[in-house]
Amino acid sequence: MPGSLVPLTLSTWPTPVEPMPRLAAALGLGREDLLVKRDDLTGIAGGGNKIRKLEWTVAEALADDADTLVTTGGPQSNHARLTAAAAARLGLRAVLVFPGEPPAARSGNLVLDALLGAEIVFTGVQGQQALTDAAAGVCERLRSEGARPALIPFGGSSMLATRGYATCGEELMAQVPDLRTAVVALGSGATMAGLVASLGPDRTLGVDVGAVEDSRERVAAFAAALSPEVRADDLRVDRDHIGNGYASLTDTVQEALTLVARLEGIILDPTYTGRAMAGLIAATRRGEIAPGDRTVFVHTGGLPGMFGHPDVPAFAERVQKLA
Repeated sequence: MPGSLVPLTLSTWPTPVEPMPRLAAALGLGREDLLVKRDDLTGIAGGGNKIRKLEWTVAEALADDADTLVTTGGPQSNHARLTAAAAARLGLRAVLVFPGEPPAARSGNLVLDALLGAEIVFTGVQGQQALTDAAAGVCERLRSEGARPALIPFGGSSMLATRGYATCGEELMAQVPDLRTAVVALGSGATMAGLVASLGPDRTLGVDVGAVEDSRERVAAFAAALSPEVRADDLRVDRDHIGNGYASLTDTVQEALTLVARLEGIILDPTYTGRAMAGLIAATRRGEIAPGDRTVFVHTGGLPGMFGHPDVPAFAERVQKLA
């Protein structure tokens, strides 16, 4: 099916590329060296990188005659939010399957999930395999009720979804022909994999956010579907900003959030783009990104997660004192 499948159009492409001259200067780069690819500006429900993947995975679901989209993630999942938005746009039902128990109060993406009309299922389980099994159970229940569910993978990442970010890489090369490095958050894998497939591993730096344990292997496997010569050992991956785990807010991420907001007026999120920018900053400081290197930061969105992160209120108090 992938060979004949036509992706949906859920946004307006290409997304813009904008200069970041003040941040570049602060990092010791030339003012024209640093750009940002605005994949946070992808239309529906607050935008973000998952839209490019959903154009493929939801097209496959519709081709299979699905009327319900089911997916998994953490309670602040950007992918879950945008799956719900895609379902709303297309007149489908959305069921979001989360680990653990319902929070005492809903915030961030959970508010938007409800606003978009998604059914939210807290499973009580922990761990990726247990969550996957629980989602399969939800699909069985839906089928018994007469629904036709399609299970969209965790993070929206699959070999099919990788095509969305291969297209993004092609956009980038047309917009920035002298691109040296594209820096992107590495979560469930397909976003970086698509860029690797189209830009090559030497021009793609992924900053691991700690979403999965086998991130390097996942990226290589996804990318190999489009670029068979890619090997895990070829990938540029920075794992220095995971901190105490996926939900932690490290010192390097706090610095990145503050610098980008105050120098460029752009808001990053604490889990994905904040870590990716921390990785970019670290790469400039160790000389891996040098003056004269055209570098693009791929802004994958995620702003609603800022309002659901447990460490953000204390962080906001600290930065206010520095203002």
